[in-house]
Order: sequence, then C-alpha cells, then structure tokens
Amino acid sequence: MTSELFSLSAPAKVHLNTRDIELAEEAIRRGEARFSAAGALVVETGAHTGRSAQDKYTVRDATTEKAVWWDNNKPMTPEQFDLLWADFSAHAKTREMFVQDLYAGADPGHRLNARIFVEYAWHALFIRHLLRRPPAADLAGFAPTFTVINLPSFRADPKRHAVRSETVIACNFAKRLVLIGGSSYAGETKKSVFTYLNYACPERSVMPMHCSANVGPKGDVAVFFGLSGTGKTTLSADPKRTLLGDDEHGWSEDGIYNFEGGCYAKTIRLSKEAEPEIWAATNRFGAVLENVILDPSSRVPDFDDGSLTENTRSAYPLEFISNASQTGTAGHPKNVVMLTADAFGVLPPIAKLSPSQAMYHFLSGYTAKVAGTEKGLGSEPQATFSTCFGAPFMPRHPSVYGNMLRTLIERHNVDCWLVNTGWTGGKFGVGRRMPIKATRLLLDAALCGALKSQPMRIDPLFGFQVPVALPGIEAAIFNPRETWEDAAAYDVQARALVDMFKKNFAKFEVHVDADVKAAAPALQHAAE
Repeated sequence: MTSELFSLSAPAKVHLNTRDIELAEEAIRRGEARFSAAGALVVETGAHTGRSAQDKYTVRDATTEKAVWWDNNKPMTPEQFDLLWADFSAHAKTREMFVQDLYAGADPGHRLNARIFVEYAWHALFIRHLLRRPPAADLAGFAPTFTVINLPSFRADPKRHAVRSETVIACNFAKRLVLIGGSSYAGETKKSVFTYLNYACPERSVMPMHCSANVGPKGDVAVFFGLSGTGKTTLSADPKRTLLGDDEHGWSEDGIYNFEGGCYAKTIRLSKEAEPEIWAATNRFGAVLENVILDPSSRVPDFDDGSLTENTRSAYPLEFISNASQTGTAGHPKNVVMLTADAFGVLPPIAKLSPSQAMYHFLSGYTAKVAGTEKGLGSEPQATFSTCFGAPFMPRHPSVYGNMLRTLIERHNVDCWLVNTGWTGGKFGVGRRMPIKATRLLLDAALCGALKSQPMRIDPLFGFQVPVALPGIEAAIFNPRETWEDAAAYDVQARALVDMFKKNFAKFEVHVDADVKAAAPALQHAAE
C-alpha cells in the first residue's frame, strides 16, 4: 500500500527534494531564519516551542480499535479525519510547499519510505537532517508508503473538526497519513514518523525504541533509554565509541538500526567543555537552531538564555558527528542503559538490573523534573513516569513493548543498568548534581564489562545490585543515604519515592508476570 493520497501536483507550487544549501538560502530569502556567526540557521517557532501532546489524535477504526492503547491516545473518528483531510487539501492548494522523499530506517529490510510535505524551507531542511536521505539513484523511482503533511498556516476549527484548539496532529494509521496544522515546531514532523513506526514495527517483530545507541571498538553495542534532561544524547556522544544515533532505533532479528539520519539535541546551557561533539555540530553551517538567542551584534548563540524556552534545540545530520556510524546499523546490544535524573537524591549512581527489573523500570520510565526545565514547575522536584521512556509516542499498550524488550534481553543475554544522572547528597536545592565525570567512569566500566565483576550490594529499597566501589570515584556516592547530612530525611524521601513508583505501576500489574511485579521497590525494606 502506498500513500499517494496527496499528489505532488496538489499544492500551488512544489520544491521537490531541494538540497541542503538551497533550502538554507530559501529560508533566508523568505525571512524564515537568520544565520548565526558560525553559519547555523537560527529560527523561532512562535507560540509552540515544544510538542502539542494534547492536540494529537489517532483515528479509531476497525484496524486500530483493539491495537491502540486508547488510555494514552485521543481518538478521532474516520469521518472527522476525512473532513479535516478535505479542509487540509483545500488549504494546501493555495500554498507553496517543499517536499522531501526520505527513508525512516537504516536497515533496507525494515525502512519506511516517507514523503514529507512542509510549508517552510527550514522545516524541509530540518526533516532532511533528521531522516535518512536516499541516494540520487533511488529518488527517481521513489514510492512513498507513508506521508506527513505539515501546514503551520492551517487553523483547525474546534467545532467543525471536533478538536481541542486550532492546532492539530491527526494520525491515520490505515491510510498511513499524518496531518499537522497550526504549529511551527518542527519536532512534530519527526515525532509523527516515530509514532507510526511505534505502531507498525511490532507487527514485523521489530522493537521500536526511544533511545540513543553507540558501538564500542570491539563491536559491543549499547542502547540508552531516557527522557529529556537525563543525558541520553550527551552520554551516547562518546568520542571513544561510534554513534549509531541519538533518539530513535529499531531492534530486529539482525540487531540495532537507527531510524534517523541526524540528531536533535537540546542546547540549553550547552558548553564546549562538557559536550564537545554536540557543540561542534551545532556551531557550523547547515545546523538548524530552534529558539536559540543570538547576541544582536556578534550573532554568537547564547546557549544559557532560555527566555524563549528551555527547550532550545539543534538539528544536524549524523555526519556532523566525527565518529558517527556510516551505516546506522550494528549487532545485538551487549548493554542496555536506562537513564534517570532523580531530583529527589534517592537512587544510586548506577545499578545492575535483572531482566524482570529491567522490564519494571522500562514500563515505569521514571525521571524527575525541576524548576527551570519547564514552565510552571515550582521549587520542589516533580516525578515524571513516561512509560517505555516515550509515552507520547506509544500507540500500543506498554506491555507490548515491555514484553518485546524482556524477550530480547533474555535471548541475547544483555546486561541492563539503571543510571542516575540526577542528584546526590540531597534532593534538588539541597544536594548537588551527580558529577558527570563519575557517570562517565561508571558507564565506561559497565560497557567494557568491568563493573559487573566488582563487589555489589543489594539495594534495600529497589532490590537491584549496586557497586560498592570503583577506583577514581568517591566511595560514599554509591550509597545515597551516606551522602545526605540527615539520614532520617533521606529515609522519608526514599519512602515517598517508593510510594510514587508503586502507585504509578498499579495500572500495569494485570499486564505483567509475577516476577515483574516482584521487581517493584518495597517500603518494608526501607532503611530504618
């Protein structure tokens, strides 16, 4: 089945498969962007500086009725979608559009042929970076199997289209078509492709993953799950290892493959010293910077300025990273790392997980947000549980992805780790951020296999294994309770976090085996 629902002749004018440099020139000519001092294209996305999760809908039809996790996905009737589609089509006929034919997936046996229609030249450059560019020879006979149409100038009518606002993201899996209207945030296009892959891949026995991945010199693959702010992009961009990708991958019968052809890195407080690879890729011609503030005279980016949003971003192709994989494919993982930024200061810097514990923490998808990371947050940390480390993009029930991951971990004898990049010595505002040097040392030891041979203790709360020491790292950091000045305060906070985990996981208990339920933290085991 192809997605020839919207022909190349439908818009008033089409720019087909325009190259990077021409798209940059066109964005400047049209007043969509400015150049930074280093030549990056700098844009502002207006009212939407992030995804509009509440405006995303999935068509509920005979195909999706039993396949989609409706507790997490807003339904839209086929009739509502058809009306929206008719209005979209009429609006598009008045627009000049840029079209990119791209692959989603580095593995030729599993890739998706995506045709992307966008109004902005910089949107076309963005998605050209983020997906995979077919060789010129492939474009002549390119047959799309999935289509995204992004019209920021379209305004939905809540009454007419039965939606929440003038912004809409409508996914029709049967038609393999996504409509995006009323938002200039380019990430909506990227995540629409990922959402469809999350729906389609399990039917082909491919595990879709919101993760980064890299490969060591001996071919050892590591996968990094983690929500925004946990260090997923930063820690996978390791100069000693080859980068497969920073955000979305599939795990097939042959191994890991990158869905994308680029990176979409957060840049708030980006520094050359802490993140040299991302810094270099961001400060060069061709990168696209979203909502980054420029010095008015020098046009040098101020990455510490979050006045437009804390969600400032840089989009660039993988070849901007010096040690990126040429193929985007690798073998089966040797290590799976789940990242969390525990702002309550309870979790240890690293822990080894059993397959059951790995499924428990994968389904939990825990991190904690703090003031300054999102608008509206108070002074206290706020726990976030985003199942499978990507709930907004999960059309199917989390147990589908959780069971797939557990099976793959057991089949390939994968070591699993939970890494806390958050706080130690107290919660946010009292303790300090986990030293990045310590995190990198621990990760290096885990990925090379040295850490699992170190002496371990069983954590009294979570039951996972925790190293008791590693050369080069202060010993106390391995036992969070010892880093707090007030041990009793730690116990109170630890009990509170355990309770949050248990309350969140209650909705999954009927969908998992007894050993996964037994992997839950236990209040009765808390330190006294």
